This record gives sequence, C-alpha cells and structure tokens, in this order.
Amino acid sequence: MPTFVYEAMNAAGQEVKDQIEAVSTEDAIARIRNLGYFPTKIKQKGGAKPAQKAAGPAKRKQAGGGINIGGVSTKKLTAFTRQLSTLQDAGLPILRSLRILEQQEKPGLMRVTLRTVADDVEAGTTLSEAMSRHPKVFDRLYVNMVAAGEAGGVLDVILQRLADFMEKAQKLRRKVIGAMIYPVVVICVALLIVTGIMYFVVPKFREIFKDFGTELPGPTVLLMKMSDFILGRVEISEGVYRDMMVPGWAIVLFSPVGVFIFFKLLKKFKGGRTALDVVKLKVPILGNILSKTSIARFTRTLGTLVSAGVPILEALIITRDTCGNAVYERALQNVHDAIREGDSFANPLRASKVVDSIVVNMVDVGEETGDLDKMLIKVADNYDDEVETLVAGLVSLLEPIMVVVLGLIVGFIVISLFLPLVSLINSLSSGGGGS
Repeated sequence: MPTFVYEAMNAAGQEVKDQIEAVSTEDAIARIRNLGYFPTKIKQKGGAKPAQKAAGPAKRKQAGGGINIGGVSTKKLTAFTRQLSTLQDAGLPILRSLRILEQQEKPGLMRVTLRTVADDVEAGTTLSEAMSRHPKVFDRLYVNMVAAGEAGGVLDVILQRLADFMEKAQKLRRKVIGAMIYPVVVICVALLIVTGIMYFVVPKFREIFKDFGTELPGPTVLLMKMSDFILGRVEISEGVYRDMMVPGWAIVLFSPVGVFIFFKLLKKFKGGRTALDVVKLKVPILGNILSKTSIARFTRTLGTLVSAGVPILEALIITRDTCGNAVYERALQNVHDAIREGDSFANPLRASKVVDSIVVNMVDVGEETGDLDKMLIKVADNYDDEVETLVAGLVSLLEPIMVVVLGLIVGFIVISLFLPLVSLINSLSSGGGGS
C-alpha cells in the first residue's frame, strides 16, 4: 500500500507533519480527517504522482468544453462557494467536494478551472494555492479568505461568510446600476427622437418658411442652425452652405461611445484614474452615493477578512486593492503604513478625511473592545441602507427633472416652428384689415 507524507492542522490550530498508508490520495485525506486533523498538503512518498494524475492533462484537454472568454460571473461563483461550504460542513473531503461540483457545472471556464484546482489538490497542493493560479476566477480576496479558513480549520464557515459577502456586494451593485438604467434609457430615447425631428421635420418647415419670404424670429433661426448642425452643414452666407467633415447626427449618436472609450483609456493610467475618482466623488448627489458605496464596500471587505483571521496589515492591503476607488485606496494605504509604525487604525483614518466621523468612532470603539470586525460589518450594513435610500431618492428626483427638461425641449421646438406662422397670420390679418 502506498505511503503518503502530509501536513495538517489539529483542532488547536497547530501544524502536524506525519505520514500515512492509504490506497489513494482521496483515501489518505479521509484517513487524516478521521484522525481529527485538517490536511493542508499531501503527496505520495518518493514523489510519485497518483495514477489518476497521469491522465489529468489529457482528460482536461478532452473535457474542456466551451470557449473560455473573460472571467466567471459573481452569481455563479457565489453559488459555487455556498455549495462548497455545504459539502465541507457535511464532512466530505475537499477533493471529493471539488469533483462533485465540477461534474455539475456546465462546460465553460468554471468547469475547467474546478477540474484544474481539483487536480492540483489531488497532487498535494493546498486549496488556496491551487485557486491562486486562476486569478480570473478567484481574486486575491477570495484566495486569502480560503487560506485563512484552511489555517484555522474552519473552511466551511469562511466559505459561508464569503458567499454572504459576495451576495451583499452584488445586491448593492445591482441596486445602483438598476437605478441608473431608467434615466439612461429615457435620455437615449429622447436624444434619438430630437435628433430625428432635427433631421427630418425641421428641414420641411425651412422650405415652407422660405416660400413665405418673412423674417424669422430668433428662436426659429436658432432651431434652424441646430438642424443644419445635425444635417452636417454650416451656412457661410445667406443660402450658401458648406458640408462639415463629420455630420452632427453622427456626433450626437456616437459621442456616448467616444466618452465611454475615453474614460476606459483614462483609467489605464494611475493619474487619470485618480483624477476621475476624485471628480466622481464631487458630483452632486451621485458623488454622495458613490462615496457611501465605497465605504460600505471596503468596511465589509475588511471586516470579513479580519473576522476570518487574516492579519490586519495583510487585510488592509487586500482591501486597498479591491475597494475600487483611488481616493479610498490612498486612505487605506496611509492606515496600513501608520499601523505598521505602531499607530492605531482610527487616527490615520480620521486624518484622511474621506469617511464620516461616525465611521471613525465605530472603528475606534471596535479597536478598544476587540470587536473591530463586528464594528466594520455594522458600518457596512448601515451604509448599505443609506445607499438604498439615496438611490431611491435619486430615482424619485430624476423623474420630474427629466419630465421638465423634455418638456422644455419639446416646447422650444414647437414654439420655434409656430412663431413664424403666427407672424404670417398677423401680417395677413393686418393687410386684410387695411384694405
């Protein structure tokens, strides 16, 4: 019977190194668990790989299935995390759990990744180390949480917390994005309609007014110039036009795409991303929502990591890299440097002036009582509720504003088109009365 050398953690969290005889790697893991240990590394003595592993690459290539583009959706990763937590809580070996979840996945990146992770675990690699080789699926936060769970022998609990964290983060993101869909759709449709009026309707009225031979009022002249811009021509003298290099309708329709690409390119540079994040936080109403969203995100991330047993300095670095806003990244870096030099958490956070005083005070109390993780989670829950209220208020505010703005635009077009007709009727009436 083959002999396996293993490293494991006992119930007290102490490292144990020993060897055991077993039929296969999976059998060895089961035997180690029966001894009351949590295996973190295992390999067959003499460096020989298990028989199943030899066929691994070929099997992986055959069963890859699907085209692997991009990453894995948060919804799918959350479901996997919760299922893995349930299987671990039921006492199944980690390798068997991974194989079960791999089999139920549809062909695609997630299935291929799980197969690779399972193969690495079977070869003696820890779960966190195997996951770290797939950053498109398992980010740094995820890997460090799993590593903390392995070290403490509470992987099922940590996975459950991680699933809860991802669900709440995704819920908050959906609320913010969902609130912005309605106004964006309304604005885009209105833009298309107004552009169509300028392109097809207004030129017809131009011909009518030309036949009248009357002097056009100021609003009508302005409307005609706007229509010329949409048509892609500029009047250089009366009745003489010059074509623009790019017609106005193309500028109006494709400018959102250009703005999107510009901001994407701007984010590629550190200075540009920092400037953009600063500007976003200063936008009225929206800036307040983004600020509270960032605070909720980094406090929940940090609280989850600290509660999992990740050292505070490492937790701060992970939180800094995943908070998603350069302003808060800089603040968390300052907190990290201050703690490393012996300062508290609250003092540098207060000096950064990027969070409300209530956040600083709760962090201060958390440090004093030793419940920093619980205080951070409470801050995150509180700010999640505030974001939800602000988003609902923003949507309620945007609806009447959009109605008023659209009404003004339509009113301007109608008045501009009918003013010359009113002038013509008045002149005809005056002429008729004089005769």
